[in-house]
Amino acid sequence: MHLPFILSLLSAVSFASAQDTNLATVRRAFNNANRSRKHQIPENISLKFNPKVLLEVTFPQQSGRSITLHAGVQLPRNATAGPPTFQVVGQAGRGPFVVAAVDPDAPTPQTPTSAQIRHFLGGNFVLEPSTLLRNTTPAISNFLQPTPPAGSDPHRYVFLLFEQPQGFNAETLVTSTTSIALFNISQFAGAVGLGQPIGGTFMLVGPDPST
Repeated sequence: MHLPFILSLLSAVSFASAQDTNLATVRRAFNNANRSRKHQIPENISLKFNPKVLLEVTFPQQSGRSITLHAGVQLPRNATAGPPTFQVVGQAGRGPFVVAAVDPDAPTPQTPTSAQIRHFLGGNFVLEPSTLLRNTTPAISNFLQPTPPAGSDPHRYVFLLFEQPQGFNAETLVTSTTSIALFNISQFAGAVGLGQPIGGTFMLVGPDPST
């Protein structure tokens, strides 16, 4: 195993163990996460981001403890196999909620001609007493592990939490057979009545060093 990869993994575990604890810090991270120093995440995905709660995203690991993201952490690809679990910290009610994850940087941050890639979309999440989110129905789009192409700069993978509106289960804009490429979370949110996200976080993932 290459030394740079080992150091990257150790660094990721160290940073990711300190999950988000402050809404202002998360909001600042979103606003500072420029793609090629051009755009912030809210501008890239055309959504306002004024979180009311913290969304904790945790990736299980084959060995060692799970990794809980803090906004902007960079993880090695093999730490993101997932599927992740979700928790909410703050006054959000019991739900239901919708969770979405998108990559606005595909195939590369400089030329995002395939963006957004939909990496997860699921509804009917309810908040357990443990603050864990549990979805009571199958996901619309199962979690897709990040796979940025060789030679690309790291991609941003953005996780968003929405309050689920009435009638969401009847939506047909996105199904399990809909292409994951050229997704637009803002247009989808507007069409189905999701409104603006109430929580979120994101991570950076670069290409696998073996590619």
